[in-house]
Amino acid sequence: MKLYTKGGDKGRTSLISGERVRKTDVRVEAYGTADELQAHIAYLADKMAHEAALVAYVDDCRRICSMLMTTCSLLALGEDCADRVPHLTDEDIAWLEGRIDAMQAELKPIENFTIPGGCELASLCHICRTVCRRAERRAIEAAENHEIDARLLIVMNRLSDYLYALCRTISERLDAEEVLWRP
Repeated sequence: MKLYTKGGDKGRTSLISGERVRKTDVRVEAYGTADELQAHIAYLADKMAHEAALVAYVDDCRRICSMLMTTCSLLALGEDCADRVPHLTDEDIAWLEGRIDAMQAELKPIENFTIPGGCELASLCHICRTVCRRAERRAIEAAENHEIDARLLIVMNRLSDYLYALCRTISERLDAEEVLWRP
């Protein structure tokens, strides 16, 4: 099978249903942004794998990448083909919430917002967090005009919270300065 089909040369692509849409379609933008997030999180996981204090979070990132692949598939469905791809579950949401709670229980409370920085891995994690917020906004926009599973929107919202907690955890575990907003 060839890597290129030439089907997208005029700015159109196919959804899983076979429906042809413009590459600027909100669903394409949403799953493209989720795909971008997946690549950033995979890179973060690869970098964390070299830090003994963070190895436990590498498996989290791998699981999240799998969830993001599911997210991309759900956003690319098109009409009448929901049975063609796996779905996100209530267990996925509960897992993210449990991981957030576990990290938060080990962190000191803060009184100001965290600003990206402090160390390379924390900054990379903040990039993941901000791309996640953009992916969430695109998914919400897609859901305004297309049928999108509500769990997908919940997962995206929880994932940005997870990434924020992970940013703080990275700073803590690596004894890096946590940069706080000082208005």
